[in-house]
Amino acid sequence: MEDSAASPATHADASRERRDIVSGEVMDEAALIRFVAGPDGVVVPDLARKLPGRGLWVAANRTAVEAAARKNLFARAAKAKLSAPGDLATQVEILLKRRLLAGLGLARKAGTLTSGFEKVSQALASQKAAWLIEASDGAADGRRKLWALARKQPPVPGLIGAFSAAELGLALGAENVIHTAFLAGRAADRWAQDVHRLSGFCPLLPESWREEP
Repeated sequence: MEDSAASPATHADASRERRDIVSGEVMDEAALIRFVAGPDGVVVPDLARKLPGRGLWVAANRTAVEAAARKNLFARAAKAKLSAPGDLATQVEILLKRRLLAGLGLARKAGTLTSGFEKVSQALASQKAAWLIEASDGAADGRRKLWALARKQPPVPGLIGAFSAAELGLALGAENVIHTAFLAGRAADRWAQDVHRLSGFCPLLPESWREEP
């Protein structure tokens, strides 16, 4: 990284950048996962960045988190005796998915989320959708039609298929949720940060979708 990136111009910029304990690179917080030492000396993820204690920051991808745990880098960075569970990266993935689903529930209550084929079609046609959220186990026909419509919009909405219809339904308090659109705005922008972090731990789309036209 160039010196200008490593030396933020303002205090506000500096407060949003942290050093990855694996690579040593200074990065924006949005591209990192914060960890802290739990009361039992075990490293725990702090996705909301609110837990007390010194933050230990790792790039938001499975490889980096696994390396930090395997090489005992958390203890080195904290200069204290810490242990990291072998499934720490999987824990992060699970917590990110829970966080994203909770975010969808909040968006529904705030009126910035719409579901159902016709309503999602309208949101796409009116260029109001920032994200198209499709159930991973939904039928391909409806998904293809909506994605074809989405690709005509500037800018093209993001697409995610990391959740089943049951998971989406539970989060939104409904049944058989297949098609959902997250409307553009600050809430969608914040939600997108966790989507991008999740992409470092698992595919955002099922492998079978990649074969679709």
